[in-house]
Formats: sequence, structure tokens, C-alpha cells
Amino acid sequence: MSARPSRSEWLRGVLELCVLRTLSHGPTYGYAIAADLAVAGFGDIKGGTLYPLLGRLEKNALVTVEWRAGEGGPGRKYFALTDAGREALEQGTAQWHAFAATVAAHLSCAPVPTT
Repeated sequence: MSARPSRSEWLRGVLELCVLRTLSHGPTYGYAIAADLAVAGFGDIKGGTLYPLLGRLEKNALVTVEWRAGEGGPGRKYFALTDAGREALEQGTAQWHAFAATVAAHLSCAPVPTT
């Protein structure tokens, strides 16, 4: 591991929360979730990262899954938030804001002099 955390290491900690936020707009499918995250500035989220996360969300009953016919193509697996998913989003958002405020306050402190 490098001495400086990379952006991808930070993203790993918040990706689930960001996916839940994307799903709060309504049911959607994996490619659209990845595209929404890219537009939001998170970069290219690979399927090997996104789909296992969506599987965990389904296993934990935070999302439901429904297959829908594709428009002129193959069917798509749509994901939708459950009530538990909405609650997880609400709690996670509050926890994130508290954590981000703590980090920001710490990083804003004057450096401690070395002896």
C-alpha cells in the first residue's frame, strides 16, 4: 500500500452509500447506475466492483431486483430501494456528514510543531 491513499481507496468506503443515493431516484439498472456515478464525478466504476456491491445490497434486503424486457435488446435487471434501503441511505448520509466534518476539522488544524 502506498503512503498516500488513492481516490479509489476513499471511494471504496462510500460507494455503497453513493449507489443507494442513485437508487433513491427510482428503479434503474447497473449500467445506468455506473453512468450516473461517472456524471457525478466518481469516474468509471467497473462492473466487477458495482455488481458484487449490488448483490450484497440485495442479500441485505436494501434493494429488490426485477427483470424487465429491454427496448430492442436483452432484458435488464432493475434495482429498487426497499424501505430498509431508504433507512440505510438516511442513516449513512448522516454518519457520512458527521465523519466528513470530523476529517475536515482535523485537516484544518494548525500543524503540531515537531521537536
